[in-house]
Amino acid sequence: MFNNYFKIAFRNLWKNKAFSFINIAGLAVGMASAILILLWIQNEMSHDHFHEKADRIYTLNNRDKFNGDLWAWSWTPKILGPTVKQDYPEVEDAVRTNNGTFLLSVGDKHLNAQGYFTDTGFLSMFSFPLVNGNISTALNSINKIVITQEFSKKLFGNDNAMGKMIKIDSTDNFTVSGVLKDLPNNTKFDFEYLLPWSYMSKIGYDDSSWGNNSVQTYVLLKNNVSQKTFDAKIRNITIDHTKNTGDQSTTQVFTQKLSDQWLYSKSENGQYVGGRIETVKLFAIIAAFILLIACINFMNLSTARSEKRAKEVGIRKAVGAQKRLLVIQFIGESIILAFIAFILAVLVVELSLPGFNDLVDKKLYIDWSNVSYWLFAIGFILFTGVLAGSYPAFYLSSYKPVKVLKGTFKAGQALITPRKVLVVLQFTFAIALIICTIIVERQIQYAESRDSGYVRDKLVYTFIQGDVSKHYDLIRNELIAGGAAVSVTKSMSPITQRYSDGWGWSWPGATEDDKKTDFVRMASDADFAKTLGVEILQGRDIDIYKYSTDSTAMMLNQSAVKIMRLKNPVGAVVEADGRQWHVVGVVKDFIYESPYEKVEQLAIFGPKSWFTTIHFKLNPANSTQKDLQLAETVFKKYNPQYPVTFNFADESYALKFEEEKRTGTLAALFAGLTIFISCLGLFGLATYMAENRIKEIGVRKVLGASVIGITSLLSKDFLKLVIISLLVATPIAWWAMYTWLKTYTYHIPVEWWVFVLAGLLSIAIALLTVSYQSIKAAIANPAKSLRTE
Repeated sequence: MFNNYFKIAFRNLWKNKAFSFINIAGLAVGMASAILILLWIQNEMSHDHFHEKADRIYTLNNRDKFNGDLWAWSWTPKILGPTVKQDYPEVEDAVRTNNGTFLLSVGDKHLNAQGYFTDTGFLSMFSFPLVNGNISTALNSINKIVITQEFSKKLFGNDNAMGKMIKIDSTDNFTVSGVLKDLPNNTKFDFEYLLPWSYMSKIGYDDSSWGNNSVQTYVLLKNNVSQKTFDAKIRNITIDHTKNTGDQSTTQVFTQKLSDQWLYSKSENGQYVGGRIETVKLFAIIAAFILLIACINFMNLSTARSEKRAKEVGIRKAVGAQKRLLVIQFIGESIILAFIAFILAVLVVELSLPGFNDLVDKKLYIDWSNVSYWLFAIGFILFTGVLAGSYPAFYLSSYKPVKVLKGTFKAGQALITPRKVLVVLQFTFAIALIICTIIVERQIQYAESRDSGYVRDKLVYTFIQGDVSKHYDLIRNELIAGGAAVSVTKSMSPITQRYSDGWGWSWPGATEDDKKTDFVRMASDADFAKTLGVEILQGRDIDIYKYSTDSTAMMLNQSAVKIMRLKNPVGAVVEADGRQWHVVGVVKDFIYESPYEKVEQLAIFGPKSWFTTIHFKLNPANSTQKDLQLAETVFKKYNPQYPVTFNFADESYALKFEEEKRTGTLAALFAGLTIFISCLGLFGLATYMAENRIKEIGVRKVLGASVIGITSLLSKDFLKLVIISLLVATPIAWWAMYTWLKTYTYHIPVEWWVFVLAGLLSIAIALLTVSYQSIKAAIANPAKSLRTE
């Protein structure tokens, strides 16, 4: 029996090559799109789930009220980890990580690379396997270093790195005590080497302040310890340790599962309630609808051609075939089709994965050695086959054999049919995606066109390393005198980022509540405004070379002046970080974080603060290449051991739009594929309609109907469905985009013309799709279609 079903299935495929191609192509594109999205979703959802102890690993977080809002953040005091480990018996181990970028040297090879300072238990807590070395002893000495396989190749080539020496920042020698297997692509951790925490203490980076939130802290709870119970015990740990210190904290501590941190990082009212999970949900919906649309094509084409198989069903029923067996037969045929489509989809996925990986910035792949992938493949084929074939199976198997065999059977021409509903559903989703893609693109353009508040053109920055700090004055003078730059300034961070913030400050007229106002911190030695192109609204720039007292000078931005309620800010004294700072100027607000959000209050400190970065403005009289060559010569002269790396402010600023652009590009890509699949089905239906009405068209032409009239007749039914789809898609897309745009402070309005444009585009695409078959049928010779009458 099943052999017979296979024969009939393949006969039907071969007999109706055009429709088989449309069905298989539509399913293959839909399945390929869904597989790509599901690979990305699987990667996102599996972040840091691979650790053997993942169910017991938690990150410690802070919660406090600032500027009237309850915030949550994951940076914690350095002292928190050891205190929790020592004082709470529920904790099996506690580990801290702190980012660091150092120059690592082996012989004449010098590489700047990012690593972590961490505690000795890091490799025991997390499942990052060692290729060589012992997890218990790899970090138990101040001069040991653990490196990844990839970094080992950079430094030592194919030689065994174990036991070899690496020099850090040209000062301290370290012995390679372990080589880590390269980090998987589904972890939040990002490092090329690990250094012992004891070395961080040696170089003076460690402290015991409960107010310096600068590291990530992880705890491994003992078996059967409840997160809720533990959170209740540690909630006031910071508050308790700052009592009677003169710096009483109100910050509470709570835990978050490590495996949740990647997806849930957005803080609302002191809780992590969203983040990347929202994008994951969005693309899960897109994947489901793309697959559904591909299945709808199969349903529509199968039911549209129902009359062709009506006699087969009638004869089978007449000789005793049960409806159940007919349903199994037709679903079996759709599963065979889904299997063929899946093979093609996998080929498409494998060919497109490199480009897709570049787009999503991942290293996704199909792991065919994993049994789970094979089980998923089988389940995916069966699910798609059953989903696509269920409606046609029940529809075809419901025919009455008496009507079919007497020749009185005719498919219904009702005003509302399941086939029309399915076409409307297809185009509703496609049109909604078009609308969303247009709005996302316009929102990105709107943010890009927003005035950043500083001049990014020819603005370059580099990080202070090695002997740069010692020779800074000479470097600064030679950059300007040598014609490489017109101005130079030191800063706490690149202009496009924030490295630090603080609270607990006081100023003239400040209240006790004002101490819970959070300020972003930057720093400068001189020429901040001149170099960055920031506008000074009141007072002057900080300049330690002209004014020796500017070591404790401060500049405020507009937002800071407003929230501090300072009517005459210049000359005001601000107490911050245990020191008095005198305000010398006010700068216009500029964007240092998200261009979609409002600018927060900012204070720019004088040289008594700290610096990490040098900005300089390239000389416009020279080419950029010449300026950079001159600058490189200066830095090499005073810091010869370190490779020179220059960063352009405009390129760094462009990275702020990367996530939204990626989302927009993916939405546009899958909107295009959705339209393609929908139009493929529409083309098939138009072809079948033209075949079915060939004699009617012939009669109409004999009676004088024009080509335009016949084309309109054949196309109008499809256009009606597209217009209905537009009416349904409009409120859905409006609600989705209104909700999305509300998450940004600076956003565009949802304008009516976007919906009109999307409607015109969809109508034009539908017309182009059906017009070929309509015109072909309209210009056909009526003598050929009527010769049998």
